[in-house]
Amino acid sequence: MNKHSETVVVVGATSDIARATALELARHYNLILAGRDDTELGIISQDIATRRECHITTLKFEALSSENHAEFIEDCFTKAGKIAGTVVCHGFLPEQVQAQRDWDLARKTLDVNFTSCVSLLEPFMERLESQGHGFIAVISSVAGDRGRQSNYLYGAAKGGLSVYLQGLRNRGKHTGVHVMTVKPGFVATEMTVGLVDPKSPLVAQPQQVAKDIVRGIKKQRNVIYSRWFWRYIMLIIRSIPERIFKRLRL
Repeated sequence: MNKHSETVVVVGATSDIARATALELARHYNLILAGRDDTELGIISQDIATRRECHITTLKFEALSSENHAEFIEDCFTKAGKIAGTVVCHGFLPEQVQAQRDWDLARKTLDVNFTSCVSLLEPFMERLESQGHGFIAVISSVAGDRGRQSNYLYGAAKGGLSVYLQGLRNRGKHTGVHVMTVKPGFVATEMTVGLVDPKSPLVAQPQQVAKDIVRGIKKQRNVIYSRWFWRYIMLIIRSIPERIFKRLRL
């Protein structure tokens, strides 16, 4: 028997972090899982349903089809009725050198990681404001805290996203909607295979990040770093004077 009265929309639900976060959220909420791959969404939905006592709906979502985002949100509210909030997890991490040489790839990096989030969240924010409460949690990245030659296109998109979420948070403070920015460091996911050592103490598992996200939502944190020590790592990196930082190979 379903025991939850509110629903959370998880966007980009087929990513490793999203899947782990959805499993944690299912302890407290019904779910709408949204993504591009219907087959994978069905597998994830069935897996969570066998572990948790909640109602799960799946919906198609294309990050780059911004003209359909408002309709997608209407579908979410129609199917769920009462929505507690959303966790936005979709992203795209290119190889920096390839993106430097290929404008289409660079544009996709900016559009998936930044533009699509704005297209989605503006109408979502309006709907949550109309009901007078709710939350928005969005995965940004520590890469947006300071531009580095190794991933500055991805970092620029995530940096812009973080600033956008600051403004949305300021707006939401006056309208009953809480906005949380999630800044993971290195995470062992399908997107980072070959880029990080999953055994490194600096590399988190998706389940750890998921727990941090759900805890942050409960406590209405403004910005969380996951794992927690990245807050201090990035504080040090941001404090390096530009005349020194530009000489480093990071």
